[in-house]
Amino acid sequence: MSREPFVHRFEPAAETPSEGTLLLLHGTGGNENDLLPLGQAISPHAALLAPRGQVLEHGMARFFCRLAEGVFDHDDLVARTHHLADWLADAAKEHGFDPKHVIAAGFSNGANIAGSMLLLRPESLAGAILLRPMVPFVPESLPKLGGKRVLVAAGQSDPIVPARQSEMLAEMLRSAGAEVTLHWSPGAHGLDRSDIAAASQWWQAGRSTGAGK
Repeated sequence: MSREPFVHRFEPAAETPSEGTLLLLHGTGGNENDLLPLGQAISPHAALLAPRGQVLEHGMARFFCRLAEGVFDHDDLVARTHHLADWLADAAKEHGFDPKHVIAAGFSNGANIAGSMLLLRPESLAGAILLRPMVPFVPESLPKLGGKRVLVAAGQSDPIVPARQSEMLAEMLRSAGAEVTLHWSPGAHGLDRSDIAAASQWWQAGRSTGAGK
């Protein structure tokens, strides 16, 4: 696999001090521009870092390979999770943001690699907003996620992600010590207003408690 840096967009924080940095991870077929409006809606005052996935599936960008819908290439996922975490550390130096105050906001494929980062490289994220995620894999031993906040946003009518997948992921992250909020939208796999509102409220709640700054 490539170890090249990610093509990406970086939008500095609008105010100083910053509210932290949102790592925006798009879904299959997206790019580095897709989630910038979402990031701005979640926090108008955070810095935004949005990489483009380096895997192409029928011309559509992804963050890791899969064998079929819902069946991940585990070895590739692990390797690319570490590459993304290493690149994130380099990006913090390049752009001058605090690597201890990064929260991932990922949709679908992007949510899955963000979940994998929590399991494999928990030091790289202060928390995560996982929009329509699946369980990326079940680790042999759980990491220590105490002090990290996670929002899992699931769709009640999602034809791609079964409800039990969202519940299992939330349960696993709680067992690892994370403070997990499970939000249910009435929609399907696409995001709706309730998801954006829930993400914004979750972010503001973290700001008020000082978590993930």
